Amino acid sequence: MSVTETATLAGGCFWCLEEPFKNLRGVQSVSSGYTGGHVDDPSYEAVCEGTTGHAEAIQVVYDPDGISYEELLEVFFALHDPTTLNRQGPDVGSQYRSAVFYHDDEQRAAVEAYVDEIERSGEYEGIVTEIEPLETFWEAEEYHQDYYEKNPENAYCRVNIGPKMQKVREKFGEKVAED
Repeated sequence: MSVTETATLAGGCFWCLEEPFKNLRGVQSVSSGYTGGHVDDPSYEAVCEGTTGHAEAIQVVYDPDGISYEELLEVFFALHDPTTLNRQGPDVGSQYRSAVFYHDDEQRAAVEAYVDEIERSGEYEGIVTEIEPLETFWEAEEYHQDYYEKNPENAYCRVNIGPKMQKVREKFGEKVAED
């Protein structure tokens, strides 16, 4: 049995990250939730008000023999705009910020090196992604889990998540698990 690792990422609405990451080879599970705030066990409504300090985030449990942390970062940075402060598409507020919540010093070093690399490459200018230690990840309410899968006809899902899924298939096809 292989050992799993966990990555915690925030890049806008958690629904927009959950589905693309669920479809990557080596990913065993993805949970939507909240982290980076100052209130215990926050509700979706409280997080949406922007007063708890939390970001909508996903927690990805993965097999490092199937996909590396660096590969997860590559997909993460391709799926959102890391240069826009507290906004992704139609979603505005600090709860939609770009952030990587590292679990250990190895992840911290990896994300710092990755951000340095993409800044030097010129791919992005002015990255605002926060790099913070993970303190507590609060799993979101059940109706937020597997949201796209449960609500594929929802207009928000079609307009925002569908294109992200297409981008993952086109740019990272070799990393996408077969159905």
